[in-house]
Amino acid sequence: MVSDVHRTILYGGIFLYPADKKSTKGKLRLLYEGLPMASIIEQAGGVASTGMFQGSVQRILDVVPEHIHDRCPIIMGCERDCSKVLALYD
Repeated sequence: MVSDVHRTILYGGIFLYPADKKSTKGKLRLLYEGLPMASIIEQAGGVASTGMFQGSVQRILDVVPEHIHDRCPIIMGCERDCSKVLALYD
């Protein structure tokens, strides 16, 4: 994940790991993968969202973990590309 996010910061684009029917809460861990990378992406001027998660589209940094190994879906990258994906949830 680190190398994918590094490439996304350097060259633009989007990193997606959305929830699906098998993994309704996503696969990446919120505390160890989601929050640190979301912080870096947003500091670089990008967007880090969960997509549709727990009934709404929200920023990853706004998700409050209940347990140490909570998982969440991840959509992060440049604002232009993320806004196109997030518009599909409307």
